[in-house]
Amino acid sequence: MALNYIWVAFFLVAFVVALIKLIVFGDTEIFKTIVEGLFDSAKVAVVDIALPLAGVMTFFLGLLNIGEKAGAINFIARIIGPFFNKLFPEVPKDHPANGQMIMNFSANMLGLDNAATPFGLRAMESLQSLNPNKESASNAQIMFLVLHTSGLQIIPLSIMAQRAILGAQNPADVFIPCVIGTYVTTVVSMIAVGIRQRINLLNGTVIGWLGSITALIALALWALSGRPKEEVEAISKVVGNVLLFSIIVAFVTGALIRKVDIFSTFIEGAKGGFDTSVRIIPYLVGMLVAISAFRNAGAMDYLVDGMKYLIGLTGVNTDFTDALPVALMKPLSGSGARALMIDAMKQFGPDSFVGRLVCIFQGSADTTFYIVALYFGSVGIKNTRYAIPYGLFADLIGVLAGIALGYLFFH
Repeated sequence: MALNYIWVAFFLVAFVVALIKLIVFGDTEIFKTIVEGLFDSAKVAVVDIALPLAGVMTFFLGLLNIGEKAGAINFIARIIGPFFNKLFPEVPKDHPANGQMIMNFSANMLGLDNAATPFGLRAMESLQSLNPNKESASNAQIMFLVLHTSGLQIIPLSIMAQRAILGAQNPADVFIPCVIGTYVTTVVSMIAVGIRQRINLLNGTVIGWLGSITALIALALWALSGRPKEEVEAISKVVGNVLLFSIIVAFVTGALIRKVDIFSTFIEGAKGGFDTSVRIIPYLVGMLVAISAFRNAGAMDYLVDGMKYLIGLTGVNTDFTDALPVALMKPLSGSGARALMIDAMKQFGPDSFVGRLVCIFQGSADTTFYIVALYFGSVGIKNTRYAIPYGLFADLIGVLAGIALGYLFFH
């Protein structure tokens, strides 16, 4: 419902601003600019974004299907199982929910959205079977949902694909910042919910996992912090591309070892690539057209300038404020945030500071309200308790981490 109001507001605010410019300032071209922008944005959404995206998604969805059949999800599940059990003390160790949640997060980490959602819905149903109050979210369900809203993913596939389509010199240069951003968001959210639920996080398994990963990332950030910007960018490019291609090789090699019919498996997964691109066309057209009206009327400039002014009063550098619309939209709508991300990259350039920062914002958290509606709605939960505030807290952490990483890597 909130997205409905936001979408309508884009047009209404654009109309009011344009009317004021016409009547008060005599700008006779303003409505012509807006209308031309509507048609141009509709064309861009389909011809320049959705259709090229079909090819990229077709290849990678086929490849990810190979990785799934090669046992990548089960492999990750076996590794992180002991750690995962500590976060859900109310769930018996042998309960099906454990495996389903691990499969869900593993699929999300690998970018397997088509597999992740069914696993997640089954996990929520299993958690609901343990829930004594069927209309109120349990602690385990809230922990699961908040971790899900943190958007943990090690392959920001769609973001890199969009960067490639819009002409980025190196689409994978945001790979490392996105991974770090989503990790920070996940860990902070986990700790916050753990404290709220009085879970003992000070045990060897949790400390060992979080400590090792955090130390590794902190060491990497420390090593990069003292280097010139150009060198940091070069390192990010090399490491990101090597990791990405290594994952591709690992999937194919694993499938070969397990004697999977690799090409048939690839075709099976690739079939969803075009369908995925077609499904997002209405969302892209709707949001890009509305955003175009809002921006061409000058309303976006007023909004950003207002935030710049308020933030500038604190003495903080305001270069990041042009990327804030993506951060503000992300909790409400993934498609809306994606459209704003694309719009920012088109306006400022995919290799600009803002163009890269919006990608980090997009990859550092997930759509809280959509996830709450989908997962809790699927099991009939009416009382979400503290799930939404903590989900939004995860989004806030993602924004703050994204800003810090954007300045570190690209400013």
